[in-house]
Amino acid sequence: MRVIPIGIWGAFPNKNEATSSFLIEQDGFRCLIDCGSGVLAAVQNYTELKEINAVVISHYHADHIADVGVLQHATMIGMQLKEWDNIPLPIYAHDKDTAAFQELSFKGVTEGHALNVDETVQIGPWEVSFCQTVHPVYCLALRFSSNGKSVVFTADTEWTEALIDFAANADLLVAESNLYEKYIGIIEGHMSGSQAGALAEKANVRKLLLTHLPQYGDLNDILQAANKAFEGDVAFAEIGKTYTI
Repeated sequence: MRVIPIGIWGAFPNKNEATSSFLIEQDGFRCLIDCGSGVLAAVQNYTELKEINAVVISHYHADHIADVGVLQHATMIGMQLKEWDNIPLPIYAHDKDTAAFQELSFKGVTEGHALNVDETVQIGPWEVSFCQTVHPVYCLALRFSSNGKSVVFTADTEWTEALIDFAANADLLVAESNLYEKYIGIIEGHMSGSQAGALAEKANVRKLLLTHLPQYGDLNDILQAANKAFEGDVAFAEIGKTYTI
């Protein structure tokens, strides 16, 4: 199982980069995790678009879905040129927002698949399970498991005890860490570095990657806070680096 960060920013991308998104690969199957601003251009550094087999969307904020429409047009052109084999491209997301979910299905080239927090689904080689997070809109954390290995993506969330059991013993935890410590309890819906580190420590994960980063302040403060709370390996997710599990 391989995880490649495509973008690491929250809310909007830094110049020439993308919002938080990841490509996960195994046995030739490629799944894109979230598809926000800048993602479609950035992901092509690591795979051709026609080689993406599935997309999973954690929630419907713009920094996680802004490029879905562009992906749909790329898929439509691929169909017209008869260059894409995996049509309709499945896009998995919750259907709590009916209108947003319906837009995932587009002219027969993409097809929305509804996710239920209480059900595990098979996506390519992975069993994928879900946990509702604490965010201003309905949002799902994701756990990809295969051959006894697992990767957990918290998606957007503030601290919640539910994620401890959900992430338990994961080989890799990809945790949002959008807040500096002084904003805990002031800005809702996101975690700080210390909270991401505490989650990793309590869940007994092997490695912690920090993502959904802010564009202001000294990011080293977030990393240091996570390091103090987690005794294991912690780092910022590095765009384009392959993490093999």
